[in-house]
Amino acid sequence: MNTLSPNWLTEHLIDFEYKKYVLLAYLQNIRKELGAQKLYPAFADLIFHYRNLCHLRDNKNLFYEQFPQKISHADFERLQLVYKNIVEDDETMRVIEDLVHYSIPLIGGALEEAREIYDHIERQIEISPVGITPLNTDRGYMFLSKAQSHDTIIYTYHITIFEDRHERFRGIHTAYLETASITLTQTYEQLKLNLTRRFTQWPNPATFAIIAKVACPLEESLLPIARRALVKHISQMAA
Repeated sequence: MNTLSPNWLTEHLIDFEYKKYVLLAYLQNIRKELGAQKLYPAFADLIFHYRNLCHLRDNKNLFYEQFPQKISHADFERLQLVYKNIVEDDETMRVIEDLVHYSIPLIGGALEEAREIYDHIERQIEISPVGITPLNTDRGYMFLSKAQSHDTIIYTYHITIFEDRHERFRGIHTAYLETASITLTQTYEQLKLNLTRRFTQWPNPATFAIIAKVACPLEESLLPIARRALVKHISQMAA
């Protein structure tokens, strides 16, 4: 997927038609990805650009922070560089403001399409505990399977908690372990038991089976959505 630079508004030629072409080419590539149900990195990229544009629209002073800076003169005595903004004329700022107002609904429309795909896949995911769930669910195994498939992909997971000034967040780290087959004799429960015997440092690991009832790419959609769904599921269990 061709990405859009974080500073695409102010890089290179600042011309409305040129920037319009850059944006439309980017969105065309984004929609190809979404058409194939490949959500990532497109979804995160759209969120970033949409929020950035809205901040620029609502905080006019941020326009100036978008511009690269050039050396106006050097203070050799203090070994300091004095910078000044490249752009100072009102006409250029008008072009950028027009681009911001033009771009927000277009990127917002693509973002809504991506969100609908995300929600559809998430609704088609079922999560269930495997065996007895321990009190500590921050570490364990995640079994990821697609409906109509006998294979399950085994990941280890580790949930971390970090916080800023306003709220706490949960993050998740996963690592691929192996792929196994689910049969009449090797159930999810038996698979968990085998893992416990092999990796004795986890005597009773939290283990969750996630089954997707919709076909979608693993790396670009299913895995990142499954990871977030598991965090949500464990958070609800702890509430």
